[in-house]
Amino acid sequence: MNKVELVRLVADKTELTLKDATEVVDTVLETVVKTLAHGEEVSIAGFGKFAVKERAARKSVNPRTKEVVKVPACKAPVFKAGKALKDAVNKKKK
Repeated sequence: MNKVELVRLVADKTELTLKDATEVVDTVLETVVKTLAHGEEVSIAGFGKFAVKERAARKSVNPRTKEVVKVPACKAPVFKAGKALKDAVNKKKK
């Protein structure tokens, strides 16, 4: 599913116009991004938790040239699925 399909599904389920559904989806995504950018977590009960993880500086190897390259420390967004999401994904089909 991509963003356009998600917007259409939201519009169908909520009886919003495509324009309004797009605004809703965009607002939710922007809010998650801004919250993570400020170093805070976003926790959605039954779905999961978005957080920011600090990655330490490290050395890596360029596979083409075999040159050792320093990779600087950075922050990376991570997602941990909640129990309800895990259960839904792992539900066995009958």
